[in-house]
Amino acid sequence: MKLKSIYIILTTLLAFSVLTAQQDPNFTFYRYNMNLINPAFAGSNGETDIGVGIRSQWASVEGSPETQTVFFGTPIGKNLGVGISVINDRTFIENQTSVALDFSYHLQLNENTHLYLGIKAGLNSYKVNTDGLITYSIESDPSLTNISGSFTPNIGSGAYLKGKSFFASLSVPRILSPNRLDNDNGIAKQGEDKIHIYATAGYDIPLNNNITFKPSILARYVNASPLSMDFTAAFMLGEKIEPGVAYRMDEGFGGFFIFKASNSLQLGYAYESATENTIANLSNGTHELLLKLNL
Repeated sequence: MKLKSIYIILTTLLAFSVLTAQQDPNFTFYRYNMNLINPAFAGSNGETDIGVGIRSQWASVEGSPETQTVFFGTPIGKNLGVGISVINDRTFIENQTSVALDFSYHLQLNENTHLYLGIKAGLNSYKVNTDGLITYSIESDPSLTNISGSFTPNIGSGAYLKGKSFFASLSVPRILSPNRLDNDNGIAKQGEDKIHIYATAGYDIPLNNNITFKPSILARYVNASPLSMDFTAAFMLGEKIEPGVAYRMDEGFGGFFIFKASNSLQLGYAYESATENTIANLSNGTHELLLKLNL
């Protein structure tokens, strides 16, 4: 790739968090790794969930976002659930890792409806290589030396409503706002994390004995930014194969595929293409992998 093209993409990456104010990573498989964003999900399906995920955004573009995740959740007794969520996210010269413990409490509203309330408590590690700004001729504020590396605590909360054929979720996975890289008219400076609010809902609609239609939606709100919306639609075929399509409003579209290799193992792959022509023409799309165990 030509140096000019790389510079354009990297400048876009730096400005992206300011233009949209969305700093946390997106996930096509948000319905299947939900305790990454909502601690109330831990233990809610009555089984032990263990999963890992990898997301490579704008593949083939140097410095583009890459995210690795690990999640775990299990019920304890009748009304309690615990979990662990780990997110390692690298974008351009930034690297942020969050490790959190999830706790959920179960309230049975009626025979088929359950409400889970959760809290998330963890630690964030943030590093930024400001020397990389010089490489690409981006000006930096001297105050950036204060955020070259830091560890900060954080907390989050969420609620998860589950019925026989539906679910609804509302969460704020990180409430505190530690310092991080920001952009002001082309000059990199010290800023802070933005609070992300997630609202998610989905419904399972049986079409016949072998096919279930599974539409879902995720809305993401960040202060001073446009509302972000994800729409997905999947079909469960014979409880073994689940193909689907996904659309992120004004950002990208694609498809995904989940294969249930056994009663306990699920494998998933998703591909997205950006709607922004500059990014779409210079990258090989976004790839996301998911491996999940239900024990």
